[in-house]
Amino acid sequence: MELEFERCYRAVDSRDQRFDGWFYTGVTSTGIYCRPSCPATTPKRRNVRFFPSAAAAQSAGLRACRRCRPDAAPGSPEWDVRADVVGRAMRLIADGVVDRDGVPGLATRLGYTERHLHRMLCAELGAGPLALARAQRAQTARILIETTGLGMAEIAFAAGFGSVRQFNDTVREVYAAAPSQLRVARGGRPAPGGAGTITLRLAYRPPLHAAALLDFLALRALPGVEEVRDGTYHRGLRLPHGAAEVALTPADGHVSATLRLADLRDLAPAVARCRRLFDLDADPAAVDGTLAADPALAPAVAAEPGVRLPRAVDGLEMLVRAIATQQVSLASARTTLTRLLPAATTDGGLRGFPDAEELLAMPDEAFRMPAARRETIRAAARAVADGSLDLDPGGNREEAARRLLAIPGIGAWTAGYVAMRALGDPDVGLTTDLAVRRGAAALGLPHDPSTLDAYAGRWRPWRSYAVIRLWRAA
Repeated sequence: MELEFERCYRAVDSRDQRFDGWFYTGVTSTGIYCRPSCPATTPKRRNVRFFPSAAAAQSAGLRACRRCRPDAAPGSPEWDVRADVVGRAMRLIADGVVDRDGVPGLATRLGYTERHLHRMLCAELGAGPLALARAQRAQTARILIETTGLGMAEIAFAAGFGSVRQFNDTVREVYAAAPSQLRVARGGRPAPGGAGTITLRLAYRPPLHAAALLDFLALRALPGVEEVRDGTYHRGLRLPHGAAEVALTPADGHVSATLRLADLRDLAPAVARCRRLFDLDADPAAVDGTLAADPALAPAVAAEPGVRLPRAVDGLEMLVRAIATQQVSLASARTTLTRLLPAATTDGGLRGFPDAEELLAMPDEAFRMPAARRETIRAAARAVADGSLDLDPGGNREEAARRLLAIPGIGAWTAGYVAMRALGDPDVGLTTDLAVRRGAAALGLPHDPSTLDAYAGRWRPWRSYAVIRLWRAA
């Protein structure tokens, strides 16, 4: 990623939070790297280097600033939306694939050799997959040190380190402090809620229109899986090592996240899913700037800045929801989907949506929908189970669309909806959607599908965000 010195230095001098996560500022005279918005005195030009990732700064021998916590900055919007190999790799690394499957597993998922993948990541990010995963492990370890009462050995393995020595060396190198010093600095007080409960702050780039997010999710909430209550979104998750429950509360400058994990090794994947669900790595200034250039959307953007694209914690779940919603109302689809859910947990908590194996094991009578739609869901579940359909955050969007359209019963609307919400494609129009057309009509826009599709070209590359606004207008 090209970092132009003058542009980056002006951003640092202005302390503009919108650039947090886009790049990192390294100060060679102090050996520290910071966010662009760090409140410290602007360093002299001759002492400054700019890095495309925290891992690149760490590889250059710099440690994280204790004041601005650059390791906890919002993720780069570029990697959040890019559909190329590097963007897909970054999303998979954030989801913990390297910790679980190693670099060979990551390379296999992406269809490249380890050597070529390393070369691409170094060219774009200044660090290879191991260094990027190591930076994430260090951040996960810091969260566990500061918010739990776990022993350091437990934290080391929960964060993904191979040994306690590796954990100690990495923490000292990245934070210039021993793990025990980090705990003392934070007072060593575990977060309330019991074992396995972690509370942390998820940063984002302002503005964030929290009401739009919660309204969208509440309208589609499935009982026993998710709910919106008193300004907080609650839901159950299926994670690589076990179940979890999360509670997300939007606040000023961050989202407060309380995670109850069956296995602490799932902290990084849980955080990645929460950030993805609330679209916290988006760049609202770029999105709103494009949409506000359209006079029809400008009043809505001015009235509700920072409307996000609610995403998904599980690709198959979003696909099943899309299939169930075909040609029926949201209320009817929610009733149908509720019948697919397993029995409530014994403690009254929330649980994750059924996985592919559970869907395939369900009897016909559990679906309560036309036979053709039921078979479409089963075909989709089989494709996910056998690996021929990849709906994970690192999946290839074009290949996923081709495979979706090859399944009987899945058309362009369903494939587009899944690309938008499960795969994070920011540029899906959905101009045949009835609610989108109603929203367009309400704003005085053309609402014939073909005419609206041609008109929507002015919203590129953010047509998915325009869809959310049209749904709200409807």
